[in-house]
Amino acid sequence: MGPGRGGHMFGGEGNGPTKPAGAALPLLRRAAKFFGPYRGRLSVIGLAILGSSILGLANPYLLKLLIDEAIPQRDLGLLALYAGLMVVVPIINGGIGLAQAWLTASVGQFVMRDLRNALFTHVQSMPIRFFSETRTGEIQSRLTNDVSGVQSVVSDAAGNLASSIAIVVSTLVAMTIIDWRLTAVSVAVAPLFLFLSSKASAARRKASGEVQTALADLTAIAEEHLSVDGALLAKSFGRSEAGAERFTKRSDELATLQLRQALTGRWVGVVVQVVFSGIPALVYFAAGSLSVAGAPDAPTIGDIVAFTTLQSRLFFPLASLLGLQVEIGGSLALFERIFAYLDLVPEIVDAPNAVTLTRSGVRGQVTVHEVSFRYPAPPEGQGRQRRDSFGLTNISFTAEPGSLTALVGPSGSGKSTILSLIPRFWDASAGSVQLDGVDVRGIKLRSLGEMIGVVTQETHLLHASIRDNLLYARPEATDAQILAALAGASLAERIKELPRGLDTVVGERGYKLSGGERQRLAIARVLLKDPPILLLDEATSALDSVSERHVRQALERAMAGRTTIAVAHRLSTVSSADQIIVLDHGTIVERGRHEELRTKGGLYAKLAAVQFGLHA
Repeated sequence: MGPGRGGHMFGGEGNGPTKPAGAALPLLRRAAKFFGPYRGRLSVIGLAILGSSILGLANPYLLKLLIDEAIPQRDLGLLALYAGLMVVVPIINGGIGLAQAWLTASVGQFVMRDLRNALFTHVQSMPIRFFSETRTGEIQSRLTNDVSGVQSVVSDAAGNLASSIAIVVSTLVAMTIIDWRLTAVSVAVAPLFLFLSSKASAARRKASGEVQTALADLTAIAEEHLSVDGALLAKSFGRSEAGAERFTKRSDELATLQLRQALTGRWVGVVVQVVFSGIPALVYFAAGSLSVAGAPDAPTIGDIVAFTTLQSRLFFPLASLLGLQVEIGGSLALFERIFAYLDLVPEIVDAPNAVTLTRSGVRGQVTVHEVSFRYPAPPEGQGRQRRDSFGLTNISFTAEPGSLTALVGPSGSGKSTILSLIPRFWDASAGSVQLDGVDVRGIKLRSLGEMIGVVTQETHLLHASIRDNLLYARPEATDAQILAALAGASLAERIKELPRGLDTVVGERGYKLSGGERQRLAIARVLLKDPPILLLDEATSALDSVSERHVRQALERAMAGRTTIAVAHRLSTVSSADQIIVLDHGTIVERGRHEELRTKGGLYAKLAAVQFGLHA
């Protein structure tokens, strides 16, 4: 796996992938694809918009007929008919408008749902490298702030755009039919408006990008300081005020940027309003000039009233179109950020001919064959390369079914890296990792994950009940199976003592439980999953002696009948291992059993002398 395969373009400080500003039209076309599944509803919306825009022309025309025909003829019946229709038409149009609004809102919400789901699903497919190089708050910001930022555009802009265009076109046609000369006067300033709005749109797009970047930073800062770990860190070092100052500073910057964003382009609306208010005067002057000049085709009073009524109907959607251009311009920056994530290429994926394993068909033999690995260099601007970036060099060993293989060595020697290659958190740069003789790169990722259980030093628990945390491993498990797993992890009696039992909520990252209880709950989760292969990454190193004893008892039950590969700093926990692999600087320097290695006088003997000497 090389650093170039993922196509990542990361900003500084783990701000996630960024892309240079793209052309507006391709972005809009891509955004429009999310509307594809709702063509039926969109067709109905289009018909409703067309019908509503045509009906909207009725009242100005009825007003013309009322002035030019019904009143001069003193026809009370005709007057009542025209006046009655002027009441009925808006009622019908209002009903159509309500139906259109409901359909438009539903399509908008469904599109937003699809966009959120696509983004979340795609991010979930990214490798561990992506999550290690990107702040959690930045990812959350893309999923929430960025998607919410385009919600108004997605929900309203499409309908408003189509409606405004339909009203403008139909109104212009009707105005031209009444008098083309007055129409020309009315639309003479349109090119100026388009020019001004395009300038404002570009400025709004830039401002929106700056706002979302600042908002992502603020979300990341909040996540870092308000998580349980962040709060404990701040309190233990007395840095709560410093965290608040950091948040406040970025919040002030965000407020300034949001104010600038809010005001950007608003001057276009002011100019439009001023000019639009003056255009009717020009129309009256033009119509009056034709009448004063005695032109035979001069507009009638009914024509002028109908025309100015239509003209007022034209101004609002035209102003809306100009405003939409500004709003859409601002939303393009958000679409760029969203699509930057959707364009990330997952580095670790299923091979075209990948196989699916079954629990009954897996013996559990793990072979690491001539494996070398290099961590990819960090993106530019993200600090120095990690200390153990050299990874592994020509590592080979086999863990037989049902055996315990221990990986020991100094910190940074490559122990955890080996574990991460087995479930394909990373892929080997050279060589292969095999499960029952099958290269793990040829096994479907989901199937591979089902065959492997992992227990780490830092147990991750959901902020949910004990039951839900266990069902995460096996959703169809019964309460009897859950209790059996808890018993195997030496936790069943403790759970019975809790007032709500299995329904006890463990809190953020399980902080309502002790460290040992969290570890045993993680072991119970693996027992419920029942994988043939178990990976242990320093699962007891952070526990006190009492908790360690309970966890070790639980681990012994969990390892029974499973192929286990364990990383441990405490050699006492792996003294009974079938084989011990000793690593140093990414290479195997020794291998054998505990007593054999202690007598060789090598690195293991030195480590053992220190540890067991301290316990003597």
